[in-house]
Amino acid sequence: MAIPTSTITVDAPVESSSSAVSWAPVIAGAFVATVITLLLMLVGAGLGLTLVSPFPSESSSAGALSVYAAIWLVIVQWVSAGVGGYLTGRLRTKWVGVHTDEVFFRDTAHGFLTWAVATVVVVMFLSSAVSSVVSGATRTITQAAATTTAVAADAAAENLPDLSTSYFTDALLRPANPMTGTPPTTAAGSNEAATAELSRILMRSAANGELSATDRTYVEQLIAARTGLSEADAKARVDTVLKEIEDAKVAAQEAADTARKSAATTALLGALSMLIGAFIACAAAALGGRRRDEDEAVFLAS
Repeated sequence: MAIPTSTITVDAPVESSSSAVSWAPVIAGAFVATVITLLLMLVGAGLGLTLVSPFPSESSSAGALSVYAAIWLVIVQWVSAGVGGYLTGRLRTKWVGVHTDEVFFRDTAHGFLTWAVATVVVVMFLSSAVSSVVSGATRTITQAAATTTAVAADAAAENLPDLSTSYFTDALLRPANPMTGTPPTTAAGSNEAATAELSRILMRSAANGELSATDRTYVEQLIAARTGLSEADAKARVDTVLKEIEDAKVAAQEAADTARKSAATTALLGALSMLIGAFIACAAAALGGRRRDEDEAVFLAS
């Protein structure tokens, strides 16, 4: 006797035809993040102007201004990313029949998309004529800072080494006794010719890295003849000026190395700040999405 059997047909799950990306809340969040970024940059420009003064004693140093600017850019990145990501999570529609882990992933991805879109838009704004207000304020701060730096440099010029050959040639040709007036004139030629010749010698020695023995002997003799110094005093003056030249070269190299390190640090900190901003946008979107779903659940239960 045959036992009848029943056949159960299981329908294969149907994949949704709609995309998991809700572009409307992403664009809305990115738009808000962009506006907040531009607004906070204007606020930062205004605060920066309060730190700059044409009077050196009343103005912050260039290093302090750089630190303030870096901190403010980090704040701008984090605040705009957090607000934009949170709005994206709260504004998206509820996904029905989606696992909780998948919802968390989608919210996180929407926050990242919001951060990415906002970053691209901000870069486009800053590189276009639309950002003329922001760039104008930035140029104002830069010009004011440059003026302040120039004033401070002029005020401290006596304490800084001079890299121009004019200063060193003047130092070499100073008369032994300034009260006597013009240095003694000899057959070696006019003061202008001696100055030009010393400049060429110093420039060549700077290019070669040292003053040759022949040039050194000639410079000592020329200084002794033009200034009235003894040979020993002329030799001592040459040693002093060459030491000042070497110190100026070392100071210039240290300044260039400091600028290089500062630029590298700024670039790395900027990249790190952007990565943290992306993380904040993702976390804020996940938080906003969860709050949206929880509020709707409470509303339906009531």
